Amino acid sequence: MTTRDRLLKAAIARFSEHGYRMVSVRDICADARANVAAVNYHFGGKLGLYREVVNAAIEAIRSASESALFAADDVPPVERLRQYVNAYVHTIAAREKTPERERLAWVHDLMAHESMEPTPLAPWIAEQALMPRLRYLSALVAELMRCKPSDPRVTRCVISIQSQCLFYAAPNKFRDTAFPGWPLSAAGLAAAADHIVAFSLAGVRRVARAR
Repeated sequence: MTTRDRLLKAAIARFSEHGYRMVSVRDICADARANVAAVNYHFGGKLGLYREVVNAAIEAIRSASESALFAADDVPPVERLRQYVNAYVHTIAAREKTPERERLAWVHDLMAHESMEPTPLAPWIAEQALMPRLRYLSALVAELMRCKPSDPRVTRCVISIQSQCLFYAAPNKFRDTAFPGWPLSAAGLAAAADHIVAFSLAGVRRVARAR
């Protein structure tokens, strides 16, 4: 394994466990058995190394979720919405330790640190990790409403759909206390996803009529 690869591996472990601000270049280099100057040489500094770690996380997210979330263009928009919501809700609500979730655990830990303590890369991360999903959903909603994706009503509908899905994200102790019965079973999650689709379609159609 090259020095660059060792640094990247050590940085993934450190940043995902402790977050960007709590990790020093010296910590990473000690783990990687590398000279402190190696981070500047290979990555241009700590932030450059962090960007490489985040980029690896984004690529892992894309490879794991895009095929499940995004349907082909020739699929009817209602079915595309149904596939998106079902896949998204089951992904963010899952609690069981499947091999796939364990493989991506570091990605979720890294993004959790980033959301709690945003780094200077936060706008870039949002553009790379979040915006493709929101653009897809915006285009889908616009098709249902028969308007342009830039229509403000589309944005509001997308926010509503996303918010409903995110309510089911695990874990959430406040939600679990307010609404007993968590974690939901597979059948419960499927019912929740069906409700979000039905509720959202009714809302989108009502908003589309109110010009």
